[in-house]
Amino acid sequence: MSIKTFTAEKMPVALALVKRDLGPRAVILHTRTYKRGGVLGLGGRTVVEITAADAETVGRRTTRTPARIRPPGAPGADLIRRTYAPSGFDRQNRVSPEPVPPRSAAPDTADRGAVAATRASEPPIASHTEQLAAEMSAVKQMVGRMFQDQRQRSRTDGKTTPMPQHLLHHYLRLLEQEVAEELADEVVEQLRSSLDDDQMQQEGAVKQAVLDRLSKLIPTDDAADRLKPTADGRPRTIALIGPTGVGKTTTIAKLAAIFKLRQKKNVALITIDTYRIAAVDQLQTYANIIGVPLHVVLDPEQLESALNKCAGCDVVLIDTAGRSQRDDAKLEHLDRFVRAADPHEVHLVLSSTCTEAAMFDTVDRFSMIRFDRIIFTKLDEAVTFGVLLNVTRRVNKQLSFVTTGQDVPHDIEPGRPSRIAGLVLGEGV
Repeated sequence: MSIKTFTAEKMPVALALVKRDLGPRAVILHTRTYKRGGVLGLGGRTVVEITAADAETVGRRTTRTPARIRPPGAPGADLIRRTYAPSGFDRQNRVSPEPVPPRSAAPDTADRGAVAATRASEPPIASHTEQLAAEMSAVKQMVGRMFQDQRQRSRTDGKTTPMPQHLLHHYLRLLEQEVAEELADEVVEQLRSSLDDDQMQQEGAVKQAVLDRLSKLIPTDDAADRLKPTADGRPRTIALIGPTGVGKTTTIAKLAAIFKLRQKKNVALITIDTYRIAAVDQLQTYANIIGVPLHVVLDPEQLESALNKCAGCDVVLIDTAGRSQRDDAKLEHLDRFVRAADPHEVHLVLSSTCTEAAMFDTVDRFSMIRFDRIIFTKLDEAVTFGVLLNVTRRVNKQLSFVTTGQDVPHDIEPGRPSRIAGLVLGEGV
């Protein structure tokens, strides 16, 4: 039998869900890991089945086997079986009952009465909120210390100094936010060597030190929202590229509004996204509202002509068609447009709702096109923010802007390192 364990950030959630269903005396009786879905064993999800019961029931029915477990919600049910997906349950906290064969024999009347009496004497689930929060905190600390001790025991120097409590709290927060483990370790080790014992005992000092350290990991364009003079005398030409559905058109309209309405610059828009008529209509609507011209081009030759018409502008913004990172032919077609435009800045637009693997795949595939900046969109829809840190750290491109909603010209801001660091540590969008 193959037994798999939960990762540190997932196990506390699983325990909390079990205790929410069965109360504070819940105990785990059995776990089972298996694949669900897919075709011929491929593409299935790994799920973990947890069989649990309250402690009193376990003591009263130690001879019963899992085959006699009644389904949740059945009259007198005192054992419960839940199924969790380790790859995603911690993000949405969704729980789905796992159907099990109903008990063939009628439940014993005395046992049913005892269970009902036990349930009646327990406080409502809502009253366990504070207790669950305390238990979650305790489990976090226990798991964090366990991880730290394991790392320390693996070192050749033999030191086993425990991690200070406030630093441990933020370390676990980084892991919960899916910050890469090596980055979280790097931050912690640097702070352990830079903060003295008194500072380690001050929660505010530790949090600020973590924020400062995270901020230094994020390269940004400090003047992203302020136009710089160009060396070649052309209007500053900015192109946005990226996969479909990440919000390029809305983002380019927001940028046009920033430069036109706030900075009073002469702005022009160019779109080569002729594959989606709705996208052209949407951008035309934005252009009319903002009061800027829009040029629609079909090929690199028309693009050159449109750029010549914009020679008297301060800034030219180029919207491109979304391309699947799997379609090399269309990426090459997009590259020809970008080369013809020769923009001063090329921003790769990534949705913060995507997984880290999807973002890295996008970055790798779009690397055939020259880009020097990154824009993260849809921060208001993101579940965790550590992936933003991981991507900017690995790609080492400047973070220019982030967007936090659909409103034009609002919901866009320069990509400040302190902002991303704050999101990772729990500050609101």
